[in-house]
Parts: sequence; C-alpha cells; structure tokens
Amino acid sequence: MGNFVKHVSDRACVVTSDATWMEDAALAQLVTTSQLQGMQRVAGMPDLHPGRGYPVGAAFFSTQMFYPALVGNDIGCGMALWQTDMRASTVKLDKLEKRVGNIDGPMDDTAAVAQAMARCDVLPSGHEASLGTIGSGNHFAEFQQVDTVNAPEALAALGIDKQHLLLLVHSGSRGLGERILRQHVDALGHRGLQADTAEAADYLAQHDAALRFAHCNRQLVAQRLLANVRADGRCVLDVHHNFVESASIHGQVGWLHRKGATPSDQGAVLIPGSRGDYSYLVRPTRLCHDTLLSLAHGAGRKWIRSACKDRLFKLMTPTQMGRTALGSRVICNDKQLIYEEAPQAYKGIDSVVQALVGAGLVELLARTKPVLTYKTRGECCE
Repeated sequence: MGNFVKHVSDRACVVTSDATWMEDAALAQLVTTSQLQGMQRVAGMPDLHPGRGYPVGAAFFSTQMFYPALVGNDIGCGMALWQTDMRASTVKLDKLEKRVGNIDGPMDDTAAVAQAMARCDVLPSGHEASLGTIGSGNHFAEFQQVDTVNAPEALAALGIDKQHLLLLVHSGSRGLGERILRQHVDALGHRGLQADTAEAADYLAQHDAALRFAHCNRQLVAQRLLANVRADGRCVLDVHHNFVESASIHGQVGWLHRKGATPSDQGAVLIPGSRGDYSYLVRPTRLCHDTLLSLAHGAGRKWIRSACKDRLFKLMTPTQMGRTALGSRVICNDKQLIYEEAPQAYKGIDSVVQALVGAGLVELLARTKPVLTYKTRGECCE
C-alpha cells in the first residue's frame, strides 16, 4: 500500500496521496467518529469530505452496537450502470437532450411501478410517488461513452460494449430514508443501537426495506429514461454506498457502516467524477480489511454548497454551465443547484482513483466520459 494509506490516529486511516485534496475538517470528523462507543476502526476514502457531524466518503466498523446516524438519511443511495443499445457514434446531442424529457414528477405508468415493486420486494410505504425520480443534491442520471479501455476481456465479461452508450443512475431511497432516520433521531438522538435489542431489529428491518426501495428506484429511473429516448438496456451493476451490515474485519465480528463508500467485495464498480469530468470503471484487486473493504464512491466535494454560487456566478451563467469542457451537456434548470454541483466544486477524479490504484486496492478497466447529465428540468424537489 506504500504511503497511500495514512494513519491519522490509532483507529483511523485515510486512503490518499499528495495529489488528493483533503480537508482538515474531514480528517477531524473521521477521528471524532473513531471515538464513538464500540467503534473499532474507521477508514476515509480519497473522496472524504466533511458532512453534517460525520464525514462523507468513509467506512466505520463497530462491535456490539451500530449507528443509524452514520448511515444517514439517504439509506441505500448508490449507483446502477446500464449498457444501452444506443450507438455512441450516431447519437445527436440535440435530439438526445430533447428526448430525455422530464422525469422530475411521479411516473404515469402505475403498472410498471407496481411490477418493479413486486420484483424488488418493495412494500407500500407512502413514498411510491418518488419511485422513478432522481431527487436533489448530488443525485443524477448520466449517459456516458467509453473513452479508454484498459482491460478488454474484463469489459466483455461484464457485457459492456464500448461502441454503445452507458447509462449511470445515482440515487437512493428518497424520502423513505429520511423518514426512517428522523424517527430514530427523534426517539434516541444520535445514540447507537445495541445489536440485540428490539429497537435495533426494528431499525434494520426498515433499513433493509429502504435498500430495496433504493434499488427499485434506480431500476425505474433507468427504465424511464431508456423508454423516453427509445432505447433498450441491461443493468450491468447496482451497488449501494450508504448502508450498514454485519461483517467480520480481521476476524472480529461487528457492524460495517458505509457513508458514501463503495463496497470492494461486490466486483467491479464505477467511480464517477463531477458532471464535467471522467468516470472510471475499476475492479477491486484484493479484500483489504485495513480499509474496511471499501472504496471511493465518487470525486468528493471541495467546496461547501453555500459557497458555490458566490464563487462562480460572475464567471459563468447557468446556461454556460450547461456545457462542459468535455463537450457534454447538463440538464439542470435549478439555478442554485447547477452552481452547487459545478465541476469546480469537486475534487479531480484522477487524484481520487490514482490514490486507490497506488494503495493497491483497484485496477482500471475503462474510463468513460459524460455525454448528457440529467439533474432536473425544474426546481428540484426533496
């Protein structure tokens, strides 16, 4: 692992390099979290950045108890990658942007929603209207083109054809996850749950339901977009990066929380950059318990949201920000959100991925570049 895994305390480490942007505030939150009752080890990823009390881009391993607050309100947030039948060489951006349409509101096809819910074992929760929608914040759907191939055989094994566009969907459990966390916080604050209690069992049942909801949501977002652009597709991978599960780390049984961290024990994953940067399809090379079987889930923020518009609005209009340096387009008609999610607000994806490579955690399979990113056609709803 060389110098790419750095210990910041006796129970906290971070995967980083000299080229990786890393805030002191994020490291301080990582160390503070390592001191929670029952916490054995925490690991920050190269996309580590400060969150609301707890860092984002990290994994946390505890024994005897687990912490719903470490999972956060977007339980099951994650990414699904679809191979489409759209030939990259024939796609016209103007036509694609028009056909994508508007997926901000509830789906009209209630039969499709019901079928997806049944297929994913999602029970009614009162949040069905959110299924098939992306949400706000850093969530998005993005058509991508394979730019560089590092491992042709691995791509073929995944069923990825570089001649056709990919579709990446990043979303989660929408309002359902928020409701579950709010119920816990209202009752118990940020305290952890003893693993063998009725309260723990109740949370885990709701948590697992939110994971299924999030998976179903990503499937419906992809199906909805593919139908709009008159294309077919096949899901290549779908992985959560906000959840808690029972795990064994260095032979010790406990609870592994991930807050903006991708599992390294589920095969190949895609690590996206900002809306104006490349993404990397990578394959884990080993199961590293020191870094809690986890990888980065994206580029990670450099700027807090409230600072973005003030830094950028005199330099670029929202219309200008709808075009990127890579030639792609961004659909985002929320004038605040398009500044908050500007490429400049994120770390460079190369520095994040190269830290993982340097640590011996992944090998590169391919690089993709954005073609069209969908955020929202209007004022994004929660």
